[in-house]
Amino acid sequence: MADLGQCTAAILAGGLGTRLRSVVADRPKVMAEVRGLPFVTYLLEQLAQAGFKHTVLCTGYLGEQVKAAFGDTYSSLHLQYSQESAPLGTAGALQLALPLFLSEQVLVINGDSFCDANLRDFWAWYTAKDIEAALLLTQVPDTKRYGRVQVEPSGQVLKFEEKGGTEGAGWINAGIYLLERRLLSTIPKGRAVSLETEMFPAWMSGRLYGYCSQGRFLDIGTPESYAMVEQFFAPEMPE
Repeated sequence: MADLGQCTAAILAGGLGTRLRSVVADRPKVMAEVRGLPFVTYLLEQLAQAGFKHTVLCTGYLGEQVKAAFGDTYSSLHLQYSQESAPLGTAGALQLALPLFLSEQVLVINGDSFCDANLRDFWAWYTAKDIEAALLLTQVPDTKRYGRVQVEPSGQVLKFEEKGGTEGAGWINAGIYLLERRLLSTIPKGRAVSLETEMFPAWMSGRLYGYCSQGRFLDIGTPESYAMVEQFFAPEMPE
């Protein structure tokens, strides 16, 4: 098993951001400004601090803006780009980018959310298990907006509940995954494919696990959640 520094990271940065157009109309969602920086900067910084060296940005709508802003490097990261010509969904984007992945394991991060989980701990947990796919989970006070993930004590994923279902505290998909390259190669080619609704259910038969984290979580998918992001990333005040 490779060490974390050899693991390719992929950021899913191709979302259209239609719900966010009222406040972010002229740029892709990952370029929405947060405290003077594009949102994706915080994801790149998280990867660099964890020790990753190679990152592929899976871009789509207005993706040229992302490449123009960051170029080939960010901090210690070498950056490459996989540009969709038409929307391919979260799994289809990974299928398109597959030739750029240099490792047998790939860390995948949704470009429109942030979880301040410890990625080194997630990697250590994953590599200690003989599994092919893992979702990083985090606990929120109310899962209704996000959908809920049920796992066995061993971590094996039992069930996904749709958004708008069960209310109250529970575990949600935090949009960070570790996936084997051989599993990504099973994603259908040439059409839009969703990780969440198509591939994860297909991979559930003993191969899909959840890693429970206590990391703070925020997505920027709606104007309401985007309005909270500045405070989320506010520097902690000294006591």
